[in-house]
Amino acid sequence: MQDTRRTRLVLGVLLIAALAMITISYRDGSSSPLSSLSSFGASVFGPIENITGDVTRPAAQLADGVKGAPSANAKISALQQENARLRAELSAAQLSKSEESQLKGLLSLASRGGYRVVAANVIATGPGYEDTVTLDAGSLDGVRPNQTVLNGNGLVGRVVSVSSVTSTVMLASDASSVVGARMAGTGEIGAVTGTGKGLTGLRLQLFDATAVLQPGQQLVTFGSVGGSPYVPGVPIGTITRLESSPGALTKVALVRPFVDFTSLGVVGVVIVSPRTNPRDSVLPPPPKPTPTPTVTVTKTASPGLGQQPATPTPGRTG
Repeated sequence: MQDTRRTRLVLGVLLIAALAMITISYRDGSSSPLSSLSSFGASVFGPIENITGDVTRPAAQLADGVKGAPSANAKISALQQENARLRAELSAAQLSKSEESQLKGLLSLASRGGYRVVAANVIATGPGYEDTVTLDAGSLDGVRPNQTVLNGNGLVGRVVSVSSVTSTVMLASDASSVVGARMAGTGEIGAVTGTGKGLTGLRLQLFDATAVLQPGQQLVTFGSVGGSPYVPGVPIGTITRLESSPGALTKVALVRPFVDFTSLGVVGVVIVSPRTNPRDSVLPPPPKPTPTPTVTVTKTASPGLGQQPATPTPGRTG
């Protein structure tokens, strides 16, 4: 469009007309002849404005969120820490009511053996035929795979897998579990294996076929190099019965474990091995043998030949 005198005249007329219509509409309000035109414009452009607002509003909210992200992350972190603190307090309150004695027993055994442990609760059992349990302690607590797990009575098993907040323990009763063992007193060594899910006994196989075994003897862990997966001196169990195998090169016995694998609660994961081997010092005192009752037989004099035993005579009444 060329800037000519005619063009300027037309623009001036249109500008004056527009100002006149605005003035009339302002003075007359809703009764203005231009109100219908205004309503038409609103009906046409209103939906477009709404759609534009719906499209631009999330972008505006995202921009506000980005601006406030640091403070929001700080609030979330504070809430997570508070939640963790409350969960710890709740767990401690529950522990003080139902599992305090188990914790005391664990700490007592760990102290006598020189084991540094992380206490944990058993929160789940493994599926299928595996003898495993899940603990509520993980890598954030210092737990690593192939660490010894025990409780106040003795050996529970070893850690096989770890997440940040949980860990899985294979029990000593699992059929695939093999633990190096040492006889208390004699020092004979062998291997203790599990008997499988649902069976609470263990099986001992001594390496020396000439070793003397008898019921009542106790076993402790022999220990692994570097204390992984088993630290030394942890009580395992007591021999209950010998299995005879003619011609066998080793001796086999059944062992009753000190730990009840069916009722595990508070356990400890050994994160630092003892400086010295505790050997037999952590074992419970052996049970005293039950005395055999004696039966006294009283002999009575037998009647002489041809004599009859005396028959009591009933008393007379009357």
